[in-house]
Amino acid sequence: MINGFRKRLSFRLTRDTVLVAMALGLALNLIQITLDYFNARESMEEEIHALIDISVSPASQIAYNIDVRLAEELLDGLLRHPATIDARIIDNDGQTMAAASQSSPVSPYRWASDLLFDSSRVFSQELRVPQLEELPLGQLIVTIDTYHYGLQFLERATYTLISGLLKSLTLTAALLGIFYLVLTRPMLNVISALSQVKASSPEKVRLPVPTNHQDDEIGTMVGIINQHLETIDSSLAQLRIAESAMKNYSFQLEREVEDRTREISEKNDALQRGNRALIKAKEDAVRRARARANFLASMSHEIRTPLNGVLGMLGLALEGELDSTQRNRLEIAFNAGESLLGLLNDILDISKVEAGKLSLENIPFSMRNLIEESATLHAQQARRKRIDLVSEVDPALPESFLGDPTRARQILNNLLSNAIKFTDEGSVYVKAAYSSGSLRLDVIDTGIGMSTEGLHRIFSPFSQADADTTRLYGGTGLGLTLCRQLVERMHGQILVDSREGRGTHFTVTLPLPMHEDSSPNGLPQVAAKLQDIGITLAIPAENPHRRPIERQLSAWQIPTREIGHSQQGILIALAEDSGSVAPNWQGEGVILADRSGSAVRDKPEHQILSLPVRRDELYRCLCRAAGILRNEVTLKPAQPAGKEADTPPLKILLVEDNQVNQMVASSLLKKLGHHVDHAENGQQALDSLYARNYDLVLMDCQMPVMDGYEATRRIRKNPEWKDLSIIAVTANVMQGDREDCIAAGMNDYVTKPYNRDELRAAISRWAPPPPQEP
Repeated sequence: MINGFRKRLSFRLTRDTVLVAMALGLALNLIQITLDYFNARESMEEEIHALIDISVSPASQIAYNIDVRLAEELLDGLLRHPATIDARIIDNDGQTMAAASQSSPVSPYRWASDLLFDSSRVFSQELRVPQLEELPLGQLIVTIDTYHYGLQFLERATYTLISGLLKSLTLTAALLGIFYLVLTRPMLNVISALSQVKASSPEKVRLPVPTNHQDDEIGTMVGIINQHLETIDSSLAQLRIAESAMKNYSFQLEREVEDRTREISEKNDALQRGNRALIKAKEDAVRRARARANFLASMSHEIRTPLNGVLGMLGLALEGELDSTQRNRLEIAFNAGESLLGLLNDILDISKVEAGKLSLENIPFSMRNLIEESATLHAQQARRKRIDLVSEVDPALPESFLGDPTRARQILNNLLSNAIKFTDEGSVYVKAAYSSGSLRLDVIDTGIGMSTEGLHRIFSPFSQADADTTRLYGGTGLGLTLCRQLVERMHGQILVDSREGRGTHFTVTLPLPMHEDSSPNGLPQVAAKLQDIGITLAIPAENPHRRPIERQLSAWQIPTREIGHSQQGILIALAEDSGSVAPNWQGEGVILADRSGSAVRDKPEHQILSLPVRRDELYRCLCRAAGILRNEVTLKPAQPAGKEADTPPLKILLVEDNQVNQMVASSLLKKLGHHVDHAENGQQALDSLYARNYDLVLMDCQMPVMDGYEATRRIRKNPEWKDLSIIAVTANVMQGDREDCIAAGMNDYVTKPYNRDELRAAISRWAPPPPQEP
């Protein structure tokens, strides 16, 4: 019963209300007691001071007249105050003239009084008479026992706390009765009515509204419950109607389900047939992809093998003694072969990208050097067409990035080659900048431009802007296709903007991270002399090469000035305009900017700056013109050129089935000072190794009788040949070929056509160490 009473809403409301009221009342009582405490202390001070003020005048007269009897009467009168326990008059010499005292009262509550008001207080007052204000007569000293005041304060505080508690208890009883009558009893009546509802027909019940609660929350709640009961009644009626309708449609639904099941079964059979057709189509596509890959690998090998012989023989022929006509014809043939090799490489690169087999390097490289080298490489092509090729690299470009320099160079060379090819007059700009983790390359030309239709075709393989472009300028249409695929493979973006007759603007954005050791400041420290003497520019403002020079000088904080009457600093002028200003220059030195490639170096005191601008060369020219020593001229600390140690003559076994390639490789190896023996297949190579010892084996991969892979595996099975170096020399350049060679046991991999430097470097890496002299 008690637990039930405690769970009632009226009890909980009363309890929470009383707890809040008691807490609030307690806080208010404590505040009132605190204020009373300070008032009690203040009243005590005022009362004692008033007592002393009344007594000080007669005490002064007593001290003046030295009347001991009157003094004792005065002090006895002070002791009549309930708080006074000691009173005395001290003369001017510190001697007691009269004194009176009584003991302090004893009480169990005294500790509380002493804690709040201290046990006693001592008050003193100087004694003086009005006739002699400046003459001290002594002191009146009164000692007060504070228990009298503390007891009064404790009685008031106790009364305040007890009366507050009684008020809270009275409020609790009153609220409990009110809440029961107003809230609990009506709710109990509603609950009692709900408990009488039958489970079989709950919708027939309606709850009565408690008396005097029609307009309050209880009445509203009962009304809402009755509305829900009516809604339930209506819903049940509709449910019965729907149930009857469901029974009527049940048979029809069963028939529809049977019909749909039959249709689904038929569609499922058709879907399975379609899946089988898709699986077969997928298998056919895989077979076609494999056939295409095999075709590309075979084409690469079959084309590179004779091409290796053609280029090798032409290279050997060019090394001989020839007249000018013969040499010119052979050089034309050699260049044509190189172009054919480049076309083959582009086709293979596109196929690798489309097949997802193109691997990218992630090594540190200098994008600035790459751009300057590419611009220098294409400068001669631009000069032949009498157009300006301008390299404008942001001076703040970081010195080193992480990425694939070979593919970046391939993209830039293709864009520059196209821009120069399709520009007959004006200029071609290549710009580079770095921001927010992305490198931006811009190649801008003033060439023939493209139409809107042409812009949609230029990135498609074997397509150009229109038929006239192919007829007038040539080309295969593979360069831009490869550029786009390489950029996308590097997670970048390539955009083009062009108008017919107004030139073309290519923008390449590559997300290349900076290398941790890169410094974006260019030079760590520019020679102070250059910043002191400054530069005088005699290059016209409209010249496209002036802006890159000015930006770089500004980045180095070297002041520039225009050509005028003063002859100060270093003069930078165009080589073709040098006749008017250079001969009479009185400054530090002269730099001739050569954009035609035909400057005559007849004046050794003048420095020649080749265009397009290269940062390192510009700095070297400035230092030489200023007379700075050579060891101060380099941009970066000069690394000692480590000369490769000459490889001693080796006995090399060349395993090659093609006679022409045998001749080319033998000639190259003999010119490198090595002795060469031939084997036309893997079996002959094994026989030769059994017959004599060799220092190194150059192994072709695809040969009759026994290919290079099998031959290498058999060589590695013989313990005597476990340290024999085997270098694959093959025309297979598809993804995975190098891995297959290494997996077979070969040490290195060199592709055809033969490249003398590459072949020499591979032989140097794997040549056995020379024997130690005893």
